[in-house]
Amino acid sequence: MSERIYGGYDQAGLDAEYDNRAKVPGALDIMQKFAEQSRELRQHLTGQLNVPFGPGADEVLDLFPAPAGAAGPAPIQAFIHGGYWKMLSKDEFSYVARAFTPKGCATAVINYGLIPKIDMDELVRQCRAGLAWIYRNAAGFGADPERIFISGHSAGGHLVAMMMATDWPAFDTLSPELPADLVKGGCGISGLYDLEPIRLCFLNEDLKLGVEEANRNSPLHLAPSGTGPLLLTLGGDEGPEYLRQSEALATAWRHQGVDVEVTVLPGQNHFTIVDQLADPEADLSRLILRQMGL
Repeated sequence: MSERIYGGYDQAGLDAEYDNRAKVPGALDIMQKFAEQSRELRQHLTGQLNVPFGPGADEVLDLFPAPAGAAGPAPIQAFIHGGYWKMLSKDEFSYVARAFTPKGCATAVINYGLIPKIDMDELVRQCRAGLAWIYRNAAGFGADPERIFISGHSAGGHLVAMMMATDWPAFDTLSPELPADLVKGGCGISGLYDLEPIRLCFLNEDLKLGVEEANRNSPLHLAPSGTGPLLLTLGGDEGPEYLRQSEALATAWRHQGVDVEVTVLPGQNHFTIVDQLADPEADLSRLILRQMGL
């Protein structure tokens, strides 16, 4: 019998739970579709591309303002991409603006440096810097800094929770001071909130997470900075570890006063679920828009 290394899993079993490409036939084709949809959107939707929010070459974001004619400053939906912290970029995910911009939102798609070029601590810091920039510059693109919501897929779901566990006033002391409730609500899509099994599976060959680094970057072990609502979504075809990840965070943060909703979307896998953001009427899009009050 093989040695169990995490929960009831041996090494092969744990690796299989987190090997999404192997679990989903045609995964690369779906990801290619993301890139194609995003190129098309950038050709037809007015936006500000590659806006720098920090000194690094990867510290950039894309902005797609709300349609002209909206009454008052628009709410903001900031999206953080996935790729297991080591691949992909914002450029594959411009298409998510299709879910939000037609409904009167400004959409921001945040980029960040990848591991191993940077480590997890710096990656999280860069995402925080991106959100801080959005807050400070919202008026410049017709948006409301007091209505920032965030979403992210897979590793981006992890980063959503890390943003919601940020002590914003302590993060950046520039004037004006960042509010503790900078993020008004979030949606983690097929996210990862406990990095210990990530540290123990095949992914750590590239990520090189140590015990302490994994622990301090696991939202499961952190306190939320506010009580804004958190929506945790995942596909019904994903697997028990992804469900456990969401349920564990929901339990932990509910005990700390956060309104957490876990929603499993039947028939969706790790990749098709985020493809729903190409359609504002799809189930996932409607859930996020509802959280925003739209």
